[in-house]
Amino acid sequence: MEKYRCAIIGCGGRAHGHAKAYQLINRGVLVACANLSNAERRQKFALTYGITGYANAVEMIEKERPDLVHIVTMPDQWVLLMQMVSDLGVTACLVEKPIACGVEDWQELCQLEARSETKFGVCKQFRWHPRMVDCRQALRSGNLGDLLWINFFARMNLSAQGTHMIDWAMSLNDDSPVTQVFGNISGAGGFDSSYPAPNASVAQVMFANGVCGLWSTGLTAPEIMDDSEIYKHTHVAGYAERGHVIFEEFGRWSISSPDDSRGGKISLEDRNRYNDMAQANLTNAMFQWIENDAKPVETNLKIALHQWNAVLGLYASSICRQPIDVPFNPPDDLLLQLQTALEEEKLSNRTQKQKTE
Repeated sequence: MEKYRCAIIGCGGRAHGHAKAYQLINRGVLVACANLSNAERRQKFALTYGITGYANAVEMIEKERPDLVHIVTMPDQWVLLMQMVSDLGVTACLVEKPIACGVEDWQELCQLEARSETKFGVCKQFRWHPRMVDCRQALRSGNLGDLLWINFFARMNLSAQGTHMIDWAMSLNDDSPVTQVFGNISGAGGFDSSYPAPNASVAQVMFANGVCGLWSTGLTAPEIMDDSEIYKHTHVAGYAERGHVIFEEFGRWSISSPDDSRGGKISLEDRNRYNDMAQANLTNAMFQWIENDAKPVETNLKIALHQWNAVLGLYASSICRQPIDVPFNPPDDLLLQLQTALEEEKLSNRTQKQKTE
């Protein structure tokens, strides 16, 4: 069987996670990488995986003709790179999350999704994590009864981990779309980071099938272990009529019902192994989509854009102090409104504190 030719744009830390997965993949072969900003990094990456390195992504695609391109750069580069991949006629492309960080990039990618023939998937690989699969299958088996409530949180912000969390929740809930968000946010400092978002957020989420959930991100989200590394504190729990499931990337997993009780702690060794398996299974799902238009990858661009639309709805809810229905048509200046409101609140709190001292 002829293998799919694959290439990576970006040679940073996360790119290694994409590349290592090919050790577990039989249907595709990694042939090239491209990185413009750091020649030393590019050369080291190419040598590590025995592939060809390019300083120019267009040249790489034109010469190597990959079937699948991985985009593993910083978020502010994704729109232009995705448009470039589409214009060059690449069959499929897997992009890191979050798919957007604001309103303008979300709007541009909605337009791209509508017109492009490229099959875009978003790298929310945890759907294919073996323990997440166990939890999802337990809920779908019917042994736990109907799903009633989902609790999902992370201590990194909405851009850094928040979209993973909403995807985890939707994964456990048969991908029922979000129909309403009602919540609040705090802290404008996170907008200055590489993954711009408020410092903290909390929201009640309604899904189309009637399931409700609580979505929390940032340093107000609970800790799941005694560890100062904030990226380790991720959690999703689905509560059903006769039991529940829990999945944490760095913590524990469990299935609890009258007929099925199992679980345990996920060790660091298991975490790394499971993540490579999840990435490999996501990549294989992209190959399946290439072969069959009727089997889009579960984390396709359309779903990812819906999830970011829920984030924008949460932003609007925090400004107007009322629930926001999703789909939501955000104003162009939504993030400016949000940052202004946060700064005004900060100033008001400072003034109030001075008055009471």
